[in-house]
Amino acid sequence: MLAKSPTAAFRRLFDEVGTVDAVGVEERVAKFTTRSIKKASKVKGLKLATSMVDLTTLEGKDTPGKVASLCQKALQPHPGLDAPQVAAVCVYPSMVRHARKALGSDTGVRIASVATAFPSGQAPLRTRLAEVKAAVADGADEIDMVINRGAFLAGEFGEMQDEIAAVVEACGDAALKVILEVSELETYDNIRAASFLAMRVIREGDFIKTSTGKTSLNATLGNNQVMLEAIRDYYLDTGIAIGMKPAGGIRTAKQALQFLIAVKETLGDAWLTNERYRFGASSLLNDLLRQLEKEKTGAYQAPYYFSEAAESY
Repeated sequence: MLAKSPTAAFRRLFDEVGTVDAVGVEERVAKFTTRSIKKASKVKGLKLATSMVDLTTLEGKDTPGKVASLCQKALQPHPGLDAPQVAAVCVYPSMVRHARKALGSDTGVRIASVATAFPSGQAPLRTRLAEVKAAVADGADEIDMVINRGAFLAGEFGEMQDEIAAVVEACGDAALKVILEVSELETYDNIRAASFLAMRVIREGDFIKTSTGKTSLNATLGNNQVMLEAIRDYYLDTGIAIGMKPAGGIRTAKQALQFLIAVKETLGDAWLTNERYRFGASSLLNDLLRQLEKEKTGAYQAPYYFSEAAESY
């Protein structure tokens, strides 16, 4: 029997989930950048964005001490400033137990861990699943996995979904964030299609995520919007609420507020919570704090006034 053409497989999938009006998406997100948020509403938005940050360190030189410092910043982003704690700290699996020791069990800050051979995903499935199970056993509340982009681009959608489903099982009670790596999916149509394939095998309260932060293109208002609209359409079809995490490239408070405008206007207030929306952008945190300090005192502080956060992924 001849192998099925990836083109034919994609054609059937696009017929099923719909395609994207790329021009329309770009026009819509351009409007988000023109909105002005002032005074009390701005402060509320800055604090909300702060509460949605996954504070991250993913470096080969990570140490238990560095992770402990990160956890302290997560709990108290800046002394003397009325800023909420962040949503989570995100670390490699080997650092999960150190994060758990630093945070304890009842602080409200979650521990997320990248797994499944992050960022490439190029390891045997049994190895990827073992990594997930080890991270959960050490105390991870959330797992950030990467999809098999090769299987997706080859039109092997069942293989991609089977692997995600296996990770869901390995997670147990831990939440799962499925990283699409949008830069490698190449088109908005592919991003929408991959979003649907992932959402069909994950659970209420799990997330889809744009990027690892390790490629040339990360989160943009455009690919974020495509994924938000996929979440909206999936919710309208099934009643299942899936979360969203743009990751990488979001560095300023101004950008974060634009992303929150997109969430409010596409999915509504129910998604304006860190239970359903996150920023994978640790370098964003200090600019949010800087803007909150400015709203409080009327003066900008120098960037070095705030302790440094880790790299953003």
